[in-house]
Amino acid sequence: MSKTTNMKTLKNIAIAIFASVVMVSCFNDKKPNYQYFPNMYAPVGYEAYGNYEVFPNQQEAMIPPENTVSRGYTPYDYENNTAGLELAKEQLKSPYKVTEENLSVGENLYTIYCAVCHGDKGDGKGILATREKFLGIPSYADPGRNIVLGGIYHVETYGLNAMGSYASQVNEKERWQIAMHVMDLKAALNGEPGMLESLNTGASTDSTVVESKMTGANTVSESESK
Repeated sequence: MSKTTNMKTLKNIAIAIFASVVMVSCFNDKKPNYQYFPNMYAPVGYEAYGNYEVFPNQQEAMIPPENTVSRGYTPYDYENNTAGLELAKEQLKSPYKVTEENLSVGENLYTIYCAVCHGDKGDGKGILATREKFLGIPSYADPGRNIVLGGIYHVETYGLNAMGSYASQVNEKERWQIAMHVMDLKAALNGEPGMLESLNTGASTDSTVVESKMTGANTVSESESK
């Protein structure tokens, strides 16, 4: 009886060992054998730049169709050249009103992205300028420069001379907010009222500050550089 029991026990152990070996031999360290809710593991959508037969040339990343605009993108029709800059100075108007909030946001963004070169006051004496990392950064009050709102936005978008484009760092609205603050810095350097003060009093000491009450257009000012 004891011998028979021992044989059965050995047989059961052998079966268990064999089953374990079979199961372990099928394991794949890189991919689980069983997946519960596979949609949580495998992506349902197409992977960027993946190869799929449903797409032309089996390339997922395709050129957008003609005459389409990406969601959230605002077209900018002024060219990246001197003629485009001059046209922006003359024609480009801000779609956003001059408000305390926009000026405050513009000031914060200016401190982050612009003051290091142009200075906190816009006098061209930022830390990189004083350390002579960049030379020849003019003041916003330089009488030889036509600093207006549309020009500022244009230069922020494309860059100018040693200054690169900031379109990837700040979005369209943020660029206009920075431009508003630059106009305030220019006014302060010239001893003139800021944009908001000029609008509230109905008077402008700077030809670049305009308010169209008849059309309801927003205040327009434009500038060459941040």
